[in-house]
Amino acid sequence: MYAIIATGGKQYKVAEGDVVRVEKLGVEPGETVTFDNVLAVSNEGLKFGDDVKGATVTASVVENGKGRKVIVYKYKSKTGYHKKNGHRQQYTKVKIEKING
Repeated sequence: MYAIIATGGKQYKVAEGDVVRVEKLGVEPGETVTFDNVLAVSNEGLKFGDDVKGATVTASVVENGKGRKVIVYKYKSKTGYHKKNGHRQQYTKVKIEKING
């Protein structure tokens, strides 16, 4: 059994017991979070649309952290313009506990 959820502008295919890194949720480790935006559920057959209107996915937060540093470099030739920037995207690691669908 798996479900497709949407959070943080992205979609994730999750099953019970999976550990997934999603965009930062602002929830402390050890707490429980519920994803209401379920797009599809596969139990014995794939259900989506109005069939999964009340479906939810429950997960517990494992940790919050930052990803690898990404270097952003802007450069324009012949003008002497260059700019170097770094970025570390924040994430929340969650463990999928239960799929209600």
